[in-house]
Amino acid sequence: MCPDPLANENRRSTRVRMKVRIAAQVLSEPLTCDGETIVVNRHGALISTAVPLRVGMRIEIHVILTEKRALAQVVYIDPDGPRLCGIGLDKPENIWGVSLPPDDWTGDEVR
Repeated sequence: MCPDPLANENRRSTRVRMKVRIAAQVLSEPLTCDGETIVVNRHGALISTAVPLRVGMRIEIHVILTEKRALAQVVYIDPDGPRLCGIGLDKPENIWGVSLPPDDWTGDEVR
């Protein structure tokens, strides 16, 4: 049985279901693709992309809604859906545009 990336209760920050358009640019090769978030938190997101990514890829995420960008790494690929992946942000922050973030999203970033 495959692990569910949303089932772990030991998250560093609360997850919020939120659909936001993104663009992901792979840093090691000339690849940019559109996508959207499914679930976000201060430390990363579960995203769906137009093309499959690979675990370990370094990417820059551009959130269309907020115009914010952040560096991240692909940390999970759904074995049943290779265009569904989990990413971890290099610097935890609310780049997603969550207007009322959960209490555990506090940090140095400006909301």
